[in-house]
Amino acid sequence: MAVKQAVLSRIDPWLPPIALMGLIFLLSAQPDLNSGLGVIDLIGRKIIHAGEYALLCFLLWRALREVMPARRAPLAALAIAVAYSCTDEFHQTFVHGRHGTPVDVLIDAVGSVSVTIALLRRQASPAGERP
Repeated sequence: MAVKQAVLSRIDPWLPPIALMGLIFLLSAQPDLNSGLGVIDLIGRKIIHAGEYALLCFLLWRALREVMPARRAPLAALAIAVAYSCTDEFHQTFVHGRHGTPVDVLIDAVGSVSVTIALLRRQASPAGERP
């Protein structure tokens, strides 16, 4: 039982980011996510892009801090999230009705960088203070 508990405690932090990556992949495989609302739809999807990659970066940081020094985990999470964004956009080039763009990678990176900055600021602040 102790071995099973040890294995589960090592896997548990990785389940949320892997599940989110799977969801991103499935949504990217959809031929068309346009709601027909024009500019509102476009802006809304870009905000969601940044938000989902901000969440991915946070979840990756949460898992990585278990296996590497805490001060390196935010930057490693950022690198993985941006790399996944690149692969997601590449994947979209193979989906009919979709196209991958460097602009979307940049938008995803903005979400990831915002979380990384917040995590680094949190680490740099004294223990009792939060910026």
